[in-house]
Amino acid sequence: MVSNATQKIEAQMRAKGLRITPQRFAVYANLRSRFDHPTVEEILVDVNRDLPISSKATVYSALSVLREVGLVREVLLEEGVTRYDAKVEPHHHFCCQTCGAIQDIDWETFSSLQLDRLPEGIRVKNYEVILKGECDRCTGK
Repeated sequence: MVSNATQKIEAQMRAKGLRITPQRFAVYANLRSRFDHPTVEEILVDVNRDLPISSKATVYSALSVLREVGLVREVLLEEGVTRYDAKVEPHHHFCCQTCGAIQDIDWETFSSLQLDRLPEGIRVKNYEVILKGECDRCTGK
């Protein structure tokens, strides 16, 4: 019997015109089940627990296709580290500089940004606010 979560993932992939391969399904299902904005290496470790045929190249390929159709987005929160997120609707991020935890911040939190005050000639197509500091676990509060 196929679960509702499996059916939903397959429906989303079909709606984007994707052929559903076991690797693409495993990568997308893994990303949808987590909120930690994993790297390719972290996804690979998780996926190989259930589908031990995946390689780093396979995960990169699946992520690339999923990103192209808008099911996944790249998140660049620190220099040189690409993370991935299945939450593609606009939102911001908080990064703990002590433990590395990442937390989504609702888009409306910064709804009053005044983009009209930017220097002349700049035309913003999209933006994301990245907050850096310490989380409750690290500050002991």
